[in-house]
Amino acid sequence: MPTDIQSLLGAQAETLLGFNAPKISKERLQLPGPDFVDRVFIQSDRNNRVLGNLTWLYQNGRLGGTGYLSILPVDQGIEHSGGASFAKNPDYFDPEKIVQLAIAGGCNAVASTFGVLGIVARKYAHKIPFIVKINHNELLTYPNSFEQILFGTVEQAYDMGAAAVGATIYFGSDDSHRELIEIAEAFAHAHELGMATVLWCYLRNKQFKKDKDYHVSADLTGQANHLGVTIQADIIKQKLAENNGGYIALNADGVTFGKYDKRIYSDLTSDHPIDLCRYQVANCYMGRIGLINSGGASGENDFAEAAATAVINKRAGGSGLISGRKAFQRPMADGVKLLNTIQDVYLDSSITIP
Repeated sequence: MPTDIQSLLGAQAETLLGFNAPKISKERLQLPGPDFVDRVFIQSDRNNRVLGNLTWLYQNGRLGGTGYLSILPVDQGIEHSGGASFAKNPDYFDPEKIVQLAIAGGCNAVASTFGVLGIVARKYAHKIPFIVKINHNELLTYPNSFEQILFGTVEQAYDMGAAAVGATIYFGSDDSHRELIEIAEAFAHAHELGMATVLWCYLRNKQFKKDKDYHVSADLTGQANHLGVTIQADIIKQKLAENNGGYIALNADGVTFGKYDKRIYSDLTSDHPIDLCRYQVANCYMGRIGLINSGGASGENDFAEAAATAVINKRAGGSGLISGRKAFQRPMADGVKLLNTIQDVYLDSSITIP
């Protein structure tokens, strides 16, 4: 193992690299590999053009041919406002810089808005797979509300040469029913046109914050994943699980919420972060749909956090990382280095799947 990965993990190295007793065995999973599209999607109802775009996604960049994905997502100009997102590095107000970072960083694909990708599509749509994010939360209503609304059409993404469309559903929100119906229809149309589909399966409900923030509990995020694969997302994006017991905590209020089985917490998961993430993978049809975890906000320990998240995802049976702010909120050379650090985890054969 490269010593820099070991050193980046620091005190977590033994916990994350030495774990070898998962609750759900790897033999039950469809694990990433060079043959992933042929092994899994060739059996599906996806048409040949979808299979072609999925193959392009999995074959591009430094991780091409491994079955793993490293994606640069930059939709934060809408989701978090342009100023808040790009003040650290104003170069990324320029869409071309975003695509250039993805290419220089060896990413499988770049995910961004209609505007960002459309303005440079003729120059770059054939050079790196585009994932066009079709809906967003706009932040100019006062006070802020949290609803995902469409910013364009599936046909627009198709016309610019996109390999895939992406969307967010805020599961648990008051708006989730509309979003679920809308994106299910959009994904069906994207598949008809030959594009792959990527779903940001996020939870959003102020009641999910109790003694802990259960927006990142394994049981609730796992169920969000399961809803996402039900509407035929080809790739699931999810925040890394940090705790568990969301169903238990929310039902303790005397409100009936969802359904759960106590064996989720005894037989299918433990408190170990790799087990928590593996439960997320299990809810993606036991890995038949790839789980990519998000990189999270930028901070003081970005390289260490990115390396740890990649190790957890890989050893859990996940399919990669989608990391944006940690990469673009710094000079391009450093952003490339961070993306390469993530990819090095997936390229390192000594980091195995227990």
